[in-house]
Amino acid sequence: MLLNILGPPELCGRRRDTRITGGKLSKVAGLLAVRANQYVAMQTISEELWAGSPPRNELTTIRTHVYNLRRILESVQGEPPQARLLTRPMGYLLSVPAELVDVAVFKQGVTRGRVLLAEGRNAEAADTFRDALAVWRGSALAGVAAGPVLAGHVAELTERRASALEYRIEADLLAGRHRDLVPELRELVGADPLNEWMQARLIEALVRSGRSGEALRSFQDARTHLDEQLGLEPSIELRQAQHRIFAAANGQR
Repeated sequence: MLLNILGPPELCGRRRDTRITGGKLSKVAGLLAVRANQYVAMQTISEELWAGSPPRNELTTIRTHVYNLRRILESVQGEPPQARLLTRPMGYLLSVPAELVDVAVFKQGVTRGRVLLAEGRNAEAADTFRDALAVWRGSALAGVAAGPVLAGHVAELTERRASALEYRIEADLLAGRHRDLVPELRELVGADPLNEWMQARLIEALVRSGRSGEALRSFQDARTHLDEQLGLEPSIELRQAQHRIFAAANGQR
């Protein structure tokens, strides 16, 4: 891919690869990248850079950053260039094929995975979600001090990543890969013990693996965390997971 922002922002071209660094330059690059193939107004860029308090020379400064970004973009590409930074009335547009932008590849993969999941092609769906998630190299726009505009995009991408992970786990469970999921789910629950969806999936994977005792301990751990940290009882989903533990134990007897 040419343009990567699911991690530290970088350009990878036929001539060379380069990280995009520098405070305001990285913000301009991140904003144009996250809105690739969409018009971005000068006013939007100004809001990202100065949060409503621009300097007198704001337009000149924005044009300078865009000029520098255009030079970097040209320097990494061969001929003919695959991406162009176009000037539009009071704004700019980064024109680039979708398959060369990691965000677009990720989103397309998730959409394809959901279609496969709806069709009951669970193993294919899980692998498709896995490939989409593999595009990520770290946090979205890692190292960029996001302003008010980019912060919203970063939050949205972070939510999409979490959702894709849940879809992938669901697809893996439906595909019968419960034993393989147990170590990963333990790690995810350890990192976020208040995530009841992950707790329920861990219990489900343990029950399907014939490990009802461990599943019950996991439920008890989840209930303890919820009580101590939030003063809450387990959700309906977690209580349903508890019922599956007892049903599996009774079935074994």
